[in-house]
Amino acid sequence: MSSLPSASGSPSSEHTLTEGEALVVDGRELRVRISVRRRRLGLTVERDRSLTLHVPQGCEVRRAEDFVRSSAGWIDAKTRLSEERRQLHPTRSLKDGEIHRYLGRDHRILVVDEASAGAPVPAVRLVAGRLRLDRTAAADPELARKALADWYSRAGQRWMRGRLQPWAARMDVPEPAVRVRDLGHRWGSYRAGAGDVGVISLHWAVFQLPIHLVDYVVAHELAHVRVAGHGPEYWRLLGRALPECRRLKTELDELGRRVWMGDLV
Repeated sequence: MSSLPSASGSPSSEHTLTEGEALVVDGRELRVRISVRRRRLGLTVERDRSLTLHVPQGCEVRRAEDFVRSSAGWIDAKTRLSEERRQLHPTRSLKDGEIHRYLGRDHRILVVDEASAGAPVPAVRLVAGRLRLDRTAAADPELARKALADWYSRAGQRWMRGRLQPWAARMDVPEPAVRVRDLGHRWGSYRAGAGDVGVISLHWAVFQLPIHLVDYVVAHELAHVRVAGHGPEYWRLLGRALPECRRLKTELDELGRRVWMGDLV
């Protein structure tokens, strides 16, 4: 990733930003994301407190720097809020009997010996309502964390099959591909692709939420197929498909603080 100097040594205003580079403004480092559909600049404070700057194609550095400086107060307020929420996310030990949720339902971990002479068995499986965790993985917290995150990713990817199409039809947008992976501290993201084929990415932790909130996250990202950013046009589009979207956003903000994002004791 290339890195641009801060304002004191910034390049000329003729320089345009490129996807993925780092822009440093008055000591703040921001990851640049470019959208061909975007006209205005926007900012996101991620849950890990990193900053993402959303810009239209061909945006000049000086315009971006001015925007970031004018948003300093907003950034500080959102960063403090992000830190307060981050501290509420639970930690886990991944031990026998510990409860984890899948689509809003509780499941206890059962540490077992899963060694088999036949085909390899995944380190985590959901069997008869119990999350069976292989004893070898359970002995190493980092290995157990990866195994459980991988299980959520696989289970979420399977669950999403056929789930997206009705929402895309309801919102009158092309159906994008879906990927379930670790997104750091973001619930989801949308990336436009060639033609009408984009990609929605969902954090594996989303699938701990109740189904109606998973659907909200999906609809939230689908709205970005039509509208970049979260301005009035965006909320009008989402509200037509999901009239209760504001209430669901508030519920997600509250419940989401208690979702396990992978932090260990």
